[in-house]
Amino acid sequence: MTAAEADDDANDDTDAQVGAGAQRLDKWLWFARVAKTRTLSAALISEGKVRVNGVKVIKPAHTVKIGETVTVVMAQRMRVLKVAGMAERRGSADVAAQLFEDLSPAPPPKPDGAAGVEANATAGQRQPGSGRPTKRERREMERFKFRTT
Repeated sequence: MTAAEADDDANDDTDAQVGAGAQRLDKWLWFARVAKTRTLSAALISEGKVRVNGVKVIKPAHTVKIGETVTVVMAQRMRVLKVAGMAERRGSADVAAQLFEDLSPAPPPKPDGAAGVEANATAGQRQPGSGRPTKRERREMERFKFRTT
């Protein structure tokens, strides 16, 4: 056996060991569909937005094992995921859902209906996404802006 063959055997052993119950964190985030691409998952890790068991991880090659807790902060939302499995390749959303148990806190409740919109609105301002003002509303705003007291 040559030295090159020995190196190949050693690489096969480490790949088998990683596949058995551990995997690179960037790959796992991608397989679990936390990030759209592996590059984005590596960027999340490098930016310090990922923690494993409460410890900040900055290397995408960090090994994650079954049973560990992964916390990801992205788009002002925190996701807490318990690693439940590993995958050989990226699969469908159903397969990805089997790779983790979601322990994330529930998002804060949104105000219901128009009552919440009116309660948060101030004079002369519209809530984002409520559309363009009607002609009548524009005239009322102009009257309000230019009224004499």
